[in-house]
Amino acid sequence: MGRALADAYPEARATFDEAEAALPGLAKLIFDGPDADLVLTQNAQPAILTMSIAAQRVLASRGIAPSFVAGHSLGEYSANVAADTMAFADAVKIVRRRGQYMQEAVPVGAGSMAAILGLDADAVIRACEEAAQGDVVSAANMNGAGQVVIAGATAAVQRAGERAKALGARRVIPLAVSAPFHCALLKPAEERLEPELRALRVRNPRVPVVANVDAEPKRDAAAAIDALVKQVSSPVRWEQVVQRLASEGVTNYVEVGPGTVLSGLVKKIHKDARVFNFAGPDDLAAIEEGLRSQ
Repeated sequence: MGRALADAYPEARATFDEAEAALPGLAKLIFDGPDADLVLTQNAQPAILTMSIAAQRVLASRGIAPSFVAGHSLGEYSANVAADTMAFADAVKIVRRRGQYMQEAVPVGAGSMAAILGLDADAVIRACEEAAQGDVVSAANMNGAGQVVIAGATAAVQRAGERAKALGARRVIPLAVSAPFHCALLKPAEERLEPELRALRVRNPRVPVVANVDAEPKRDAAAAIDALVKQVSSPVRWEQVVQRLASEGVTNYVEVGPGTVLSGLVKKIHKDARVFNFAGPDDLAAIEEGLRSQ
């Protein structure tokens, strides 16, 4: 992952070198794996952040700069680095600890997540409430386009999935995750991370960061950090984030880093948007041409 970017662009290579200096061994793991280690939460989070910022810096070196930034869950850290709210090296270190704290908050197997397809968010919330039976289960990712991810205690997630089917869900897909992210079970992780986030040296974002927790643009450092603290155990309101960006006049979206999941979601939420993704050298020409033709 990321090797083509590093080989093609000095800005990207410098980003991987900076990540390596902050967390020795990270760059080699990103480039060479093994996958079994790379996918561990405490490694995956700084790895994805690093590749995302490497891609963003390549675009910035070519004059492609955002008017707003946003990210899904971990991606909100990339958004804040891109907005200069925090230093990249600080972000790499803190997202590793974020991953560790999330993993340690819930014993393996005690929590899980599932994607509910074909049911609106209100109905999914109802399914969770009716299935909880005193356990934690709630909407964790409100992704739009009839896709809501739920998280919580394993048995409660299973019950909520069955209830969602009874309410008309098209499919319920258990997710292979290491922890039940963005639910109340992650409150211990939030409490461990909060003082470290608040101790960071930060500055006001140079462009607004539209936050997961409330889909509001954060224009000062304190608000941006508050949002990062709260998002650990709060749902990601991605559909509302994209709707807010659209209401602010955003028409072009560039997804940076590995994968194109967010590009697909944006296209479904904001149907008139022009959406690009940048993960490697082959993607750059289409972005430059597409933005020039506006």
